[in-house]
Amino acid sequence: MKVDNAIIMAAGTSSRFVPLCCEKPKALIEVKGEVLIERQIRQLKDAGVHAIYVVTGYKAEQFAYLQDKFGVCLIYNPEYEIRNNHASIWAAKHVLKNSYVCSADNYFSINPFETEVDSAYYAAKYADGYTDEWCMGEDTAGNICSVSIGGSHSWYMLGHTFWSKEFSEIFLSILEKEYNFPETKGKLWEKIFMEHLDTLKMKIRKYQDNDIFEFDTLDELRLFDKTYQNDTRSKVLKQIAATLKVSESKIIHIVPLKSDKENRVSGFTFECENCYYAYSLAKGRLINTEES
Repeated sequence: MKVDNAIIMAAGTSSRFVPLCCEKPKALIEVKGEVLIERQIRQLKDAGVHAIYVVTGYKAEQFAYLQDKFGVCLIYNPEYEIRNNHASIWAAKHVLKNSYVCSADNYFSINPFETEVDSAYYAAKYADGYTDEWCMGEDTAGNICSVSIGGSHSWYMLGHTFWSKEFSEIFLSILEKEYNFPETKGKLWEKIFMEHLDTLKMKIRKYQDNDIFEFDTLDELRLFDKTYQNDTRSKVLKQIAATLKVSESKIIHIVPLKSDKENRVSGFTFECENCYYAYSLAKGRLINTEES
């Protein structure tokens, strides 16, 4: 199948990446000298995929420059705050064909993209031991026949996917029927896929351990890009480091705090030299945990 286009999902808030995500979307963070989403766009274009759509939501205006720089098309997802990533699929339904469907925050050390693909697939890495990721089983035809959250010695979902035109049409028909169900709101598109494995045929595309990376937290990014140890590129963390009179590398294990009413990130807790602190984004200062 000839690849028609690529859809890069970049609408989410990536709250676990607090406080960097409060200053810019995670997709626009620089990793090893390249902006994450820019690297992915270049790799797609190098592979001959030139029709690229970026689905935005959170801080959408920060992605506007990509139109002039790379000639991509932006699609706005108006429901990014109240729905999971299936809403980005729905926002891009008019362009889904033989399409790469990607997450904007993946880092590919190799270029995984091609101009022609044999079948629909989900990229995967192998867990040599236990993982709490989404693990896949395959039948004798190589199709994904089971998905479980958590598993051992398994291939787990990580990275990009390719949707054939047939897969796109079937998935969109299911999503149209289920979109307004109350329980659909919080579902990842992968969860919907998981519930319809009998009709949604997709294979596992297996990659080496160092081919695909994903950084859910600053701690994980620091393991991959050492420059973030002492320079987090965050005004908030620089302020905290100055207040506590420590280097930025001492601020670790950052966990978001969310407001009860809107479930938005209101601050975060962190560890520094065996002490625990909380920071309020609204107040712009360290707070007692009782205040949070």
